[in-house]
Amino acid sequence: MDDVIERAVMRVIDDIQQNFGEQLTIDDMAHTAMFSKFHFSRVFQRVTGLSPGRFLSAVRLREAKRLLASTSLNIAYISHQVGYSSVGTFSSRFTRSVGLSPSRYRQVLGVPRMSSVGGASRSRGGGTATVHGTVISPLPDRPVFAGMFTGQLLEGKPASYTVLSRPGPFVMDDVPAGHWYLLAQSVADGCDEAVNLPPASDVSLCVARRGPIAVGAGGGSHRADLTLRPMGSFDPPHLLALGDVLAAWQEDTG
Repeated sequence: MDDVIERAVMRVIDDIQQNFGEQLTIDDMAHTAMFSKFHFSRVFQRVTGLSPGRFLSAVRLREAKRLLASTSLNIAYISHQVGYSSVGTFSSRFTRSVGLSPSRYRQVLGVPRMSSVGGASRSRGGGTATVHGTVISPLPDRPVFAGMFTGQLLEGKPASYTVLSRPGPFVMDDVPAGHWYLLAQSVADGCDEAVNLPPASDVSLCVARRGPIAVGAGGGSHRADLTLRPMGSFDPPHLLALGDVLAAWQEDTG
């Protein structure tokens, strides 16, 4: 990829990380990148997999998760701190992305982490396809979450997911028809908070993306191997932490 483009996108991401609480516009970001608005939006999506607005929203929600987990600040104050003028808009976007409301997310922070449920899997049901493969990771003894999502942002409830106790073969059954992205993450021991922080220059949080994977109405079997790598600056934040998945499904089953 062109170094000029990468540097331009990196300038914008740095600005987002530092000023997500401000009312940043696409015009502001394009000015920082020193590109036209149209050209900037195209290259930003090509580099990160997300539009500039979606990337900004993801950074804001990641910071909201951190504040909910680490402070006793009220939700209205947190929504303002991360750049939302309406607490209602903030709450609806948080719930849609994380899979839990802000208040519920704060309540379930003590649920077991995925390390205690290796081998778990779940699907929305109604599908007939199988997605299978092998996961390779720099964290050889840590659990791996992998799920089928509608986009390149790990958010909301996946169509199907599996949790491996360690990297290796996986199978997801009952995957519904559609175009899906297979997204995965693994967190180093003692580094659960890395999911709610900007990427670090280590292996505290490792990720992988593959897709789109086209699943037809007739089902079938699809192979999709994954190689995890340390999360980088161009990777969008992961809004669905490992523990959140359990909590979201527990909400459904009561």
